[in-house]
Amino acid sequence: MDLEKKPVAAPGATPAAVPAELRASDADRDRIAHILADAIAEGRLTAEEHSERLDSLYAVKTVGELEMLVRDLPAPGGTPATPAYAQAPAVPAQAGQAAVSETVVAVCSSAARKGRWRPGAHTRVVSVLGDVAIDLTEAVFEQQVTEINVTSVLGNVEITVPENVTLRGYGGGVLGNFEVHGEGRAETTDPNAPVVIVRGFSLLGNIEARPKPGARLVDLALKLRKRSEG
Repeated sequence: MDLEKKPVAAPGATPAAVPAELRASDADRDRIAHILADAIAEGRLTAEEHSERLDSLYAVKTVGELEMLVRDLPAPGGTPATPAYAQAPAVPAQAGQAAVSETVVAVCSSAARKGRWRPGAHTRVVSVLGDVAIDLTEAVFEQQVTEINVTSVLGNVEITVPENVTLRGYGGGVLGNFEVHGEGRAETTDPNAPVVIVRGFSLLGNIEARPKPGARLVDLALKLRKRSEG
C-alpha cells in the first residue's frame, strides 16, 4: 500500500490529524503570522528574513508548506527543538474568523470605514457599481498582519494606510486596475510595523492602495512590544 511506502514522520512533524497536503485555512495562516511576528520581536529573524517568509506565507497553499516556514522557530512558550506549527493548537477556521472578519459591501452605493476603528485580521470588500473607502490612517491594529480581500466589478475601492505601515499587494484585473503604491516601504524603518496585505481582483473596476503622506501610527514599536510581551 502507498501508506506503507511513506517514511515515518519525524518527532515534532506535522500532526497526523493535520495532513501536510491539506489546504491551509485563514486560521492556519494567522497562526503562522503570529509565530513569525514573535520571532522578529525576539531577534530570531532579521527584517529581510521576516519579509521573505511573510511573502511566502500568503503564496503557499498547504499546511505542510506553512510548517516549513516556522520549523526552525519556537511556538509561543515552546523551544526551537519542537516545530512551532506542531505545537500550535488547532483552531477551527470558522471560529477564528467569526470574531475578526468584517465584510464591506457597496452595490450601486458607497461605503466607508474610517476614523478610530479596529480592523479585523481579515476584511472582505465587495464593490459592484459602487465606491468603497477603507481608511486605516487612524485605525487601531490589534494584530500584526491585516489582510483585505477586494473584489471590484465596475466599482472603485480606495485603501489608505499610515506611512509607517508595511503595505503589500497581490492581485490583478481584467479590463480593470489593481495598484498598490509604496509596497514594503516601512520595512526599512521599522521591522515591527503592522503589515497590510491587499489581495484583489478588478473586473472593469479600480482597486488602489497607497500610504497617506504625513499619516503615521504613533508609539508603534512600544505598542507592538507590549503586545508581544503580553
